[in-house]
Amino acid sequence: MAGTRKEKMAETRSRLLQAARKAFGTVGYTDASMDDFTAAVGLTRGALYHHFGDKQGLLRAVVEQIDTEMAERLSQISRRAPTRWQGLVDEWTAYIEMALEPEIQRIMFRDGPAVLGDVSQWASTDNCVTTLKKSLDDLKADGLLIELDTEAAARLINGAASHAATWIAASADPQATSLRAVSSFRQFLNRLREGDLQPTRTK
Repeated sequence: MAGTRKEKMAETRSRLLQAARKAFGTVGYTDASMDDFTAAVGLTRGALYHHFGDKQGLLRAVVEQIDTEMAERLSQISRRAPTRWQGLVDEWTAYIEMALEPEIQRIMFRDGPAVLGDVSQWASTDNCVTTLKKSLDDLKADGLLIELDTEAAARLINGAASHAATWIAASADPQATSLRAVSSFRQFLNRLREGDLQPTRTK
């Protein structure tokens, strides 16, 4: 009986997430009616409150779900690259380009920050920074980077990518903005490798 109850709760949670994700991704968080999307899957507000606390808690769960999916996609992109450096570049530019995808654009880069607050304070950001720092440490050990503080660099790269994605999401022409953002971001990363960002010495 306990197993059946847990399975039913998991199924209810999954149905709520699916319905909310569809609503948030199409009409947006503000216009998504809790009554409408719970009724669409044969559930009530009570089920929503039980599993997620409130509408904001549900959005947080949807964001975490999408974030996990994005991380897996980006990891696959990195693994396919011919070199460790190219993997890093491809992974982070792909992150920026994901802001062109309607669901990700609206939920992750528009409504998410507006409702849940500064992206730099999200738990997933700390995980990203930690993973990126490790990659930079490895590249630095291989002699492929200029002398730099890898934690600071990881935070700056993460911040630049996040800001570029939100810029794209808010743009009147996301496609054109994405091209500009990705081009400049690649130049920024390549200079870390080539040494163009080293401080200029004054005579």
